[in-house]
Amino acid sequence: MPDLSTTRFPVPIDAALRDAGWQPGRWDIKQAEEWADTLRAHITPAGHTHAVFPAAVEAWAEFGGLRVTAPGPGRQIAPVAFRIDPLAGIHLARTLSDLGRSLETGMSPLGEDDGQGILAIDDTGAVYSIDHTGDWFLGPDIDQALGTLITGKLPTRLTETEA
Repeated sequence: MPDLSTTRFPVPIDAALRDAGWQPGRWDIKQAEEWADTLRAHITPAGHTHAVFPAAVEAWAEFGGLRVTAPGPGRQIAPVAFRIDPLAGIHLARTLSDLGRSLETGMSPLGEDDGQGILAIDDTGAVYSIDHTGDWFLGPDIDQALGTLITGKLPTRLTETEA
């Protein structure tokens, strides 16, 4: 079990991430740059493109390729398994662009949560989930968003005035 005084994440979150293959110092910038190049090159038939920026590339480099399963029942809702793979959202350039425009920020794909929603990250590092029920704020940074997903904390639904 990780030492509580030195772990970056609370123990249950740290354990779930480590079980998925994460470890402190994990950094696959080559894979992150390949994803960035693929997203930049993708143009929808209507001409929509993806935003790619440092916060997204950094999240992909550290957590990309992980499939994370929550270690137990959630705090407020059932936690869902998720994977960090920006190509899961490659065909949603317009959706992400629209959300980013409504929030006055750039928006890039981050991954997907159990096939039900797309995870997105904005240019400040805040993380969102977009699913058939609406748009959800998961946290102001990747660490807090991972905590929301893994622990089953109830995310904040974006209102019409926000999104």
